[in-house]
Amino acid sequence: MNRETNIRNLNLNNIWDVVVIGGGASGLGVAVDSASRGYKTVLVEQSDFSKSTSSRSTKLVHGGVRYLSQGDVALVLDALKERGHFLKNVPHLVSKQEFVVPNYEWWDAPYYTIGLKMYDLMSGKKGFGKSEHINKEETIEKIPNLLKKELDGGVVYYDGQFDDSRMAVTLAQTLVDKGGLAINYMKVNKLIRNRSGMIKGVNATDLETGNEHKINSRVVVNATGVFSDNIIKMDDPAAEKTVVASQGVHLVVDKKFLGSSSALMIPKTSDGRVLFAVPWHDKTVIGTTDSPVDNVSLEPRAMEEEVEFILQTCKQYLKKSPERKDVLSVYAGLRPLVKPEKEDKKTKEISRDHTISVSLSGLVSIVGGKWTTYRKMGEDTMDTAIMIGGLKERPSVTAEMQLHAAMPGGDNDDHLKWYGADSFKIKAMIAENPKLGERIIENYPYTKAEVVWACREEMARNIEDFLARRIRLLFLDARAAIKASETVAKIMASELGYRRKWQKEQIESFNKLAGGYILIENPIVEDSNDE
Repeated sequence: MNRETNIRNLNLNNIWDVVVIGGGASGLGVAVDSASRGYKTVLVEQSDFSKSTSSRSTKLVHGGVRYLSQGDVALVLDALKERGHFLKNVPHLVSKQEFVVPNYEWWDAPYYTIGLKMYDLMSGKKGFGKSEHINKEETIEKIPNLLKKELDGGVVYYDGQFDDSRMAVTLAQTLVDKGGLAINYMKVNKLIRNRSGMIKGVNATDLETGNEHKINSRVVVNATGVFSDNIIKMDDPAAEKTVVASQGVHLVVDKKFLGSSSALMIPKTSDGRVLFAVPWHDKTVIGTTDSPVDNVSLEPRAMEEEVEFILQTCKQYLKKSPERKDVLSVYAGLRPLVKPEKEDKKTKEISRDHTISVSLSGLVSIVGGKWTTYRKMGEDTMDTAIMIGGLKERPSVTAEMQLHAAMPGGDNDDHLKWYGADSFKIKAMIAENPKLGERIIENYPYTKAEVVWACREEMARNIEDFLARRIRLLFLDARAAIKASETVAKIMASELGYRRKWQKEQIESFNKLAGGYILIENPIVEDSNDE
């Protein structure tokens, strides 16, 4: 997957069947579904693939236990079905995860056991494991750091876990494998119309070169998440707002704070949400929050009250609870929720299901949804786009289609397993040039070969792309990412043909960005979501 090649190929077709705007979960899902049906497809993304919401999830592939308690049965059924496809189609990126729900009141055991048994039944043959009630001793054995006082036992259930931005890269590679184009740092600035006023393409700017590209197509799909209204208003300035943004914050800490390969699920926090503590890449991810925000940006920041909420909630359940100084990285993401009819509805009460709309001029927009249902979102959107674009009908094939480099199994102690079958190519590079096997930073397994691979095969264009999304170091340990930035910049400059000035600018820019992932000891409380 090479950016220069994709841009050259952009001009080979006078007209494309489908142009997808947006390189997150929904856009990539649409583009892969389109290309795999045989339509000429191009996807453009204003930044990097999954730069925004889609790299900032809780890292779960799940039906949504919380949605079941809210009565959103249809969404849970769809998500559980898609969870099964997810595991089958990209086994190197998804794994089964055991969750423990601690019981501190006598009624917790029957309440959650019955609810999770229903969850099992809804999973059917695609279930990940049977839920069961366990006693106090078994609960402590599974989560050693759990507070014992008043603990009555627990309920075990199973869901899935994955790496979100690695999944995004895999989908982009799959799109190219199927004959489509995926181009990052290509920003749409105008919608093209025919004489009848119908949308038939986009004008886009290559943010690296400044070159303008006119991309004609039979149909345009807007899959830009929290930025959807920007494209909708580009089509119709008078259009009403369709998206409500909700911020979710996560803290990443050492694995000792969980002390287990099992995950912890706190079913009801003080604000009525669930809170997860999940083992991920040898660390623990704790979250999330649900805070409505007015201003959307590519780089949202955690608000102080969100951080404190997570830390205070942990103290209610963990013997040794993380403090500010223990947080290795804090990241925030914005959920693109479909604006509800009732204005006073809280964001945690808004459905996570997706909605597809078509404007009078033929712009197809997909809003809402979640990573677990990305494939179904892509299929549903394309069923609409085919009709709007007058394309020849072809059935979706993604339900049973394995993605790029899909490989079952893999050594859990080998971090290269996240590359699937491509891991063999990376290992071959190291065998040919042992210096590429050197680590980019101590205490972490990432190698110089991965930097080279990301530039050549995964369209990484700057050190943030690599440290944040090709590997996950910025999200795992922001200080370590800063230390690794100089080594990474040097290798990338060599691969991409940049001089020393570029390296210096990249390091300065990345270190400033990474500073926002580090908690300071005595914060000044302010709303940090302003642009």
